[in-house]
Amino acid sequence: MNNFLDPSILFFIFGIFAGVIKSNLEIPQPISRFLSLYLLMALGLKGGFALNHSGFTPEIGVSLGLAIGLAVLIPIVGYNLLRFKLDPMDAAAIAATYGSISAVTFITTTQSLDMQGISYGGHMAAAMALMESPAIVIAIILANKIRLNRYGTIQKHISIGKILHESFTDGGQLLLLGSLFVGLVSGENGHKVMAPFSIDLFKGLLAFFLLDMGLIAAKNMGELKGKPAIAFLYSFGAPPIHAFIALGFCQLLYIPLGDTILLMLLAASASYIAVPAVLRHAMPEVNPALYMGMSLAITFPLNIILGIPAYTWVAKYMM
Repeated sequence: MNNFLDPSILFFIFGIFAGVIKSNLEIPQPISRFLSLYLLMALGLKGGFALNHSGFTPEIGVSLGLAIGLAVLIPIVGYNLLRFKLDPMDAAAIAATYGSISAVTFITTTQSLDMQGISYGGHMAAAMALMESPAIVIAIILANKIRLNRYGTIQKHISIGKILHESFTDGGQLLLLGSLFVGLVSGENGHKVMAPFSIDLFKGLLAFFLLDMGLIAAKNMGELKGKPAIAFLYSFGAPPIHAFIALGFCQLLYIPLGDTILLMLLAASASYIAVPAVLRHAMPEVNPALYMGMSLAITFPLNIILGIPAYTWVAKYMM
């Protein structure tokens, strides 16, 4: 219940309401972009400060390895399920969307954990960054294979190296990793200096950003009209399945509670920024309305409103 009384979540729900009633309320795009960059920078700094305090341990290596493993497993399984009901190119695009992650879902989850006093490792910011690219690479490989089977040639060749370069040099991704490094190097002194910026302002700006995300989610709801039923089933069903797969691995590997919850939410989330930006050019055959509508109109609100408290409760109970 406390999650529903969190101002950030309430502003998100209010944004959906304002969008559904077709209010002219909107957040200018430059401000929205600033808020996104601020949240990534604050998250990276927080992770870096925590890493400076804890140091690198074998347990951190296990968590990062599991994050990469989930980022590879989820899109492969998703594609092999969806290709029997959808066009293979659509299946590959959706698998990439749900195999990658939502940074906003991750950031909102860290805020929820902070409010509940549940600790988590600073390295989880790096885990989030590492989970973004594998699904994109897998989708490009699948797309090339599909074109080869259909046309006897790869009509649009996409370099995997180029995709990886774009993923890790993307402004937001680079800012996250750079902030993580700054926090790691500056340590406790840096933490004291940056606290008014990266901690005191965080809750308010997150609430403002989630208001904008609620407005965007509401606008994308109309994109799902007339789409196959499997798209709706996957949007609702895949996130909890992915979360429980992550929970199972976390229990086997003795991952701490806070890190487990974050990995569950990362596995359950779906990308609506990085993956669509790449797929628009790499897979132009696919209508973005399908995977964008699924991710933004269904899965993102589902995770923010219900997923965070539900997966947190399940992880506490199981562990």
